[in-house]
Amino acid sequence: MKGEATVVKNAGSHYLLSCLPEWDLFPAVLRGRIRLKGSSATNPVAVGDRVSWEADDDARPTPEHPATITSVHERRNYVIRRSTNLSRQAHVIAANVDEAFIIVSLYFPEIKLPFLDRILVTCEVYNVPVTIVLNKVDLYRDFAAEQIEDFKRIYEGAGYRVIETSARTGEGIDTLRVAIGTRVCLLSGESGVGKSSIIKAIDPSLDPKVGKISSAHLQGKHTTSLYEMYRTAEGACIIDSPGLRGFGLVDLKKEEIALYFPEMLEASRQCRFTPCTHTHEPGCAVKEAVDEGRISAERYNSYLGMLEEDTKFR
Repeated sequence: MKGEATVVKNAGSHYLLSCLPEWDLFPAVLRGRIRLKGSSATNPVAVGDRVSWEADDDARPTPEHPATITSVHERRNYVIRRSTNLSRQAHVIAANVDEAFIIVSLYFPEIKLPFLDRILVTCEVYNVPVTIVLNKVDLYRDFAAEQIEDFKRIYEGAGYRVIETSARTGEGIDTLRVAIGTRVCLLSGESGVGKSSIIKAIDPSLDPKVGKISSAHLQGKHTTSLYEMYRTAEGACIIDSPGLRGFGLVDLKKEEIALYFPEMLEASRQCRFTPCTHTHEPGCAVKEAVDEGRISAERYNSYLGMLEEDTKFR
């Protein structure tokens, strides 16, 4: 028995698969060492990957007799990061996603713009469309209305859609639900921004902290999921990732970084010199745009920080 399926849960050495768009989960394990060509990631199989699998007989795979993943198909796109502050290793967060929704909060916890900008750059590098979800607005709108507008000015000006939400009050959840539609989408963000609460607000039947469906299939084995896909009642497949505490760029040369800031890429076409690092060269259109306020100083400072990074990624 053999077939093709999508990875919907990664629980260490054990996986759950489903033949999307059907939602019929079955367990699987890896055969030997599978490595993707050209990949430096520590995890050869990620949630969202399309894989080929086989089983010993015609019976449906069970936790006692799981299917075996034999190969991973070429990825359409993916989101990858350096896994820890000092690590040179990389980890794929999700693969083959239609869009990434990056959850942030201006306060509680206080936002770190360089952290967000690293995620945005990575999504640009690997062709993942992005929407920014500004969560918990009910907690700080009264005293931070100007900061909310400044944030939207910066990122809408860079070409990103910003959706204001509150998982607690329900504000913006319908808008977010429509934006996700019935696609495969990644929800990710820094620890504490309310990602799990947003998933539950999108579909109250889901509980990303418990994972009861997956636990039943794995019969208690490796039930602490690192990465998992959830199916909403409306048919969307939402990939949930753990709260991120660091996000380092992977396989990106310094001279390439500016290409993945959309607003800087547009302005750089008018630079006097090519290539231009946008740091010291005369006639730099990017620096001119920053001075004139057409490119935000915050985004430009994030860019300068990425140029200076070596082994530290937080």
